[in-house]
Amino acid sequence: MRLLFVCARNRLRSPTAEAVFAVPGVETESAGVAPDAENPVTPELLAWAEVVLVMEPAHRAKLTKAFPSALRGKRIVCLDIPDVFTYMDPELIQRLWDEWHFRAERLSPRRFCVRCPVFCRSDQRGSSGRTWPRHQRVDLRPPFDF
Repeated sequence: MRLLFVCARNRLRSPTAEAVFAVPGVETESAGVAPDAENPVTPELLAWAEVVLVMEPAHRAKLTKAFPSALRGKRIVCLDIPDVFTYMDPELIQRLWDEWHFRAERLSPRRFCVRCPVFCRSDQRGSSGRTWPRHQRVDLRPPFDF
């Protein structure tokens, strides 16, 4: 599966998500929607991605306005993660996993057991207040069904 994480300037949130979700069987990239982004979003990146995950609703709006044809048929998921974290902040990592699990649990029809990484304390209450069972069942096989 190919995941593209998008934030504003591609300096903190999306590079963290790119690193955290780079697991066997998942290819990750990150980009930013701002003109001064470290790695700006391009039509080629959007074509490469199977799923585009944005940090805020404003990022989805900017992508939709700038790349309408490149996004046709693409799954865009908003993680609702504000720009208040530093790179590889443990709270950011936990929040990323909480949002991932929340969406996968609610929206994925096919599930199999995945061992959660060390940052994902799936048997405890996450920062979002949701509690997850020990071996979270998520669908990581294409198409990623959000």
